[in-house]
Amino acid sequence: MPEQRARTYHRNRVANTFSEEIGAMLEGELSDPRIAPSYVTDVVLAPGGKSARIFVAVHGSEEEEASTLEGLTTARAYIRSQLRDRMGVRHVPELTFAIDRSQKMTGRMEELLERTRKRDKKRTDAQPGPPVTTKP
Repeated sequence: MPEQRARTYHRNRVANTFSEEIGAMLEGELSDPRIAPSYVTDVVLAPGGKSARIFVAVHGSEEEEASTLEGLTTARAYIRSQLRDRMGVRHVPELTFAIDRSQKMTGRMEELLERTRKRDKKRTDAQPGPPVTTKP
């Protein structure tokens, strides 16, 4: 049976609110030095609403990503309590954080495609064409 439109709309609103509120916390409210500059890219709620996975993109190296993930996991209870207070709800889903590397991968793919284009252009430019004859 397909999910009702109202339920889908509600889940999307809750996910957007989580994204905005957690993003605001990442911008300066969390004082953990392990958390590098980062932002929320996506929030995926489980169908029952018991858990949510928050995808976070980190500006920095892999070590900073690991330390940010560790810091966010440690601050999970604080984040849940803040969400409960700000949203005025009784139940906040169990939060799980994950690092979103999709933008870095997209950048890497673009770089590789550009290299391939340049290599192909050099090959076509380097191939000798038919001999050019000039008429007197």
